[in-house]
Amino acid sequence: MPSPIREAILTLSSSNMTQLNPPPSPGTHRLRRLQSAHSLGAKAANQPSLISQQRLQLQQQQQQQQQQQQQLPHHLHLHSQIPHSQQQRSGSPTGRNGPLSRQRTRSNSDAGSIHHPNALASSKRSALGKRSLAADAMSLEKLLRDGPPSGDVGGALESARLKILDQGIKSDSDGMSSLRIYVWLILLNAPVLDTDDYLSLIHRGASPAYSKIRNDTFRTLTTDPLFRRRVSEASLIRLLNAVAWKLHDAREERMKESKDEPGTYVQGMNVLAAPFLYAARSEAEAFVAFYQLLTRECPGYIRGAMDGVHKGLALVDKVLAIVDPKLSLYLLSKNMSAEIYAFPSVMTLCACTPPLPEVLRLWDFLFAYGPHLNILCIVAQLVMIRTQILNSPSPNKLLRAFPALQADQIKRTTLAIIKMIPDDVYDEISSHAQ
Repeated sequence: MPSPIREAILTLSSSNMTQLNPPPSPGTHRLRRLQSAHSLGAKAANQPSLISQQRLQLQQQQQQQQQQQQQLPHHLHLHSQIPHSQQQRSGSPTGRNGPLSRQRTRSNSDAGSIHHPNALASSKRSALGKRSLAADAMSLEKLLRDGPPSGDVGGALESARLKILDQGIKSDSDGMSSLRIYVWLILLNAPVLDTDDYLSLIHRGASPAYSKIRNDTFRTLTTDPLFRRRVSEASLIRLLNAVAWKLHDAREERMKESKDEPGTYVQGMNVLAAPFLYAARSEAEAFVAFYQLLTRECPGYIRGAMDGVHKGLALVDKVLAIVDPKLSLYLLSKNMSAEIYAFPSVMTLCACTPPLPEVLRLWDFLFAYGPHLNILCIVAQLVMIRTQILNSPSPNKLLRAFPALQADQIKRTTLAIIKMIPDDVYDEISSHAQ
């Protein structure tokens, strides 16, 4: 079966897809499947990041049976991922309860019900990625509202991913969309959260990380008028404090069981939380999506010495050396490793680079096919300004703040880069944040 990303690249190639300088020995590495969403099933709790093909297929079958038993074959169960007490006031695109769960192959958020990015490393990829022709003919909004045609949850989800890749999520000039937060909840496979549960975390008062949070929130996206106009510092403080309590509780429990160190609040989480609050219609929605991203997609970013971030930075250097050796050598000759210039971009999934509407569009892509692809998106931004870098005697000044995000161009360049990455390096990228 053809890869969904290969099909997407063929489609995008007709619209001037970016051509990159070939690496010294590109070989014949096949294009990654980016199996980040092939079924909309219920997600198993505490699922490992690497998941086998057999388990994916079994989960798909079980979920389909469960849906049939519940007699809801025509709905994507969007609202079960949204706090029930918010469903009336938040303007959901459907009037039914239930989440559009999913299961990708390259990230933990996928691990439950759609193909998971890390599973992409598996050699057994051919069974995943079936699209629904009926879903292809529907708009994304109609697909979420009416549910998968003929109950084909996996096919509908794959079609939804490709719609996001090719068409994006409709939004206004400020990046606002009534649909986006629900799509994110679905793609992140966010669990059900009642608003009262969120409020109970708020009512616990200051968390152990409260002073660190207050030291960060006042400087979050200070130069972005759109964010400042829509999101208050008080809202950001409440969200981060609630997340800090959840991480604290998990830490206490894990320490009792003598397990690996769980995550905790770290600097940079304030910027990573900002787009969720901007896109969501309530703090509770932003909370559940943000917490899911941290704990399922990139727990390595908030654990210990932020090892996942440092692994990501090393991969930026490695990928750039493969994709553009000349640019890589020039930066290294100036003592410019990714640790110097790319730390904020890795930690925040590029949310540190304005404008915010472009961040949201880039996140649509990352959540659809795996946040691990942010590593390639950072390299894509370097490639896009390679001429300026090579002509600059002091690239440190140029990279002190990346140029304004251009989500569509970054995506096109990223799709070109994917074809150039060896399998073993891509496997490192897909698992670096775990």
